[in-house]
Amino acid sequence: MPSSEKFSAVDEITEHFTSSSAAVVTEYRGLTVKQISDLRRALGRDTTYAVVKNTLTKRAATDAGVPLDQSLLVGPTAIAFVKGDAVEAAKGLRDFAKTNPLLVIKGGVLDGKALDATEIGKIADLESREVLLAKLAGGLKALPTRAAGLFQAPLSQMARLAKALEEKKPGDAGTAEAAVAETGSADAAAEAVDAEAPAASDDAAPETPAEPAE
Repeated sequence: MPSSEKFSAVDEITEHFTSSSAAVVTEYRGLTVKQISDLRRALGRDTTYAVVKNTLTKRAATDAGVPLDQSLLVGPTAIAFVKGDAVEAAKGLRDFAKTNPLLVIKGGVLDGKALDATEIGKIADLESREVLLAKLAGGLKALPTRAAGLFQAPLSQMARLAKALEEKKPGDAGTAEAAVAETGSADAAAEAVDAEAPAASDDAAPETPAEPAE
């Protein structure tokens, strides 16, 4: 490939990294052109599934300041650059891989954090951002305007706060609201809700020991 084409390719991949909230690295060895086209359609318009050259991608990730584990860039590589809902994209890749095992999900990045294949799988198990937003809106009924940035928080923080609110009594949400108002942080709010949980009493009856496994 001529140098000018290499520079152009690096710039294009760099732009994909910088404009995406997530990127999932896959190996597509053995997939047919039709299968790759089917995957692209399944991922939708908000995700670009691009076949890339490993050496150029390493350079682009460095240029974009993306903490991509470069050991993932081995063999035939294609990357799903996600500009929409990362949960939906992860679900799409996981579901496609179930019926097309030649697609191997290797890892990636989300909200500036490096992820391995197991963590990508956990993202696929999350609820969509829209569902999490609905739960947060219901749990934080008096959410102040200054905490509006919470709804742009990383998925992991939103999921943690939504789970914390679900597990606590309705009255506990006030402490979460206060924490969000102070910091705008979903993690801080979740910790505040956790802190509301009553401490175990010394007089509480001991749990019945589990039967030993045979």
